[in-house]
Amino acid sequence: MFELLELRHRIVLFAVGGAIIAFLLLPTLIVVQMSFSAADFLEFPPKAYSLRWYEAYLSSPTWRNATWISFVTATSTAVVATILGTAAAYGIRLSEHKAPAVLLLILSLPLSVPVILIAVGVFYLYARIGIINSVPGLILAHVMMAIPFVTVVVFSRLKTFDLAQVHAAESLGARPIRAFFMIVAPQVRFAVASGTLLAFLTSFDEAVISLFVTNGSKSTLSKLMFTSLRDQVDPTIAAVSSLFIVLSISVAVVLQLFGARER
Repeated sequence: MFELLELRHRIVLFAVGGAIIAFLLLPTLIVVQMSFSAADFLEFPPKAYSLRWYEAYLSSPTWRNATWISFVTATSTAVVATILGTAAAYGIRLSEHKAPAVLLLILSLPLSVPVILIAVGVFYLYARIGIINSVPGLILAHVMMAIPFVTVVVFSRLKTFDLAQVHAAESLGARPIRAFFMIVAPQVRFAVASGTLLAFLTSFDEAVISLFVTNGSKSTLSKLMFTSLRDQVDPTIAAVSSLFIVLSISVAVVLQLFGARER
């Protein structure tokens, strides 16, 4: 009787889980299918299939330039945010006072403040100092948004790290920086890699700040998608969205591979 009841609970659990997964995946599948439509407008289901909208994306200088800006910005953001976020996480871990909780709270503020408020503040600041509509300014804003992800991920790994190893290395003459790269870095490399990928996606997918601080040839891919959807329903957006989905899945696969190798 007990085994039968447990089996029923499992069936209900799998059914509910499957329904939730289907609900989350359905919009994605619809967008991917629409990206292969041969029509001049978005339609579902497509009456005919074609690669015309992928060709339109690849042949458009505007879309290509926006993609390049997004990759440059996201890559630069990932590098800078990884360095700063990892250093912050390690510094907080070394602290033996009540500062870690306060510092983590301060570093996590960009995640709790509405992005639209951050974008307005960044816009007025950039307008005053003269870096509005510039790639360095966009990278700086995205780094601010990405650092919390890196810090939290790396710090969660460092919480289980035995600092006695660092103290032992320093007692044998190793400088703090050398001790970090020789002792700490190899053991937290998966967390650092995960934070880097999250920082990359955070920048690549960000649209609100990009809407405020970039324009014209400095527009990112996400901003161009938003403005295209607002001004005209261009089916090219479905093709670009499908490529976004492929990128996100690729990042998830890379994280799983890193995790499997770490274990």
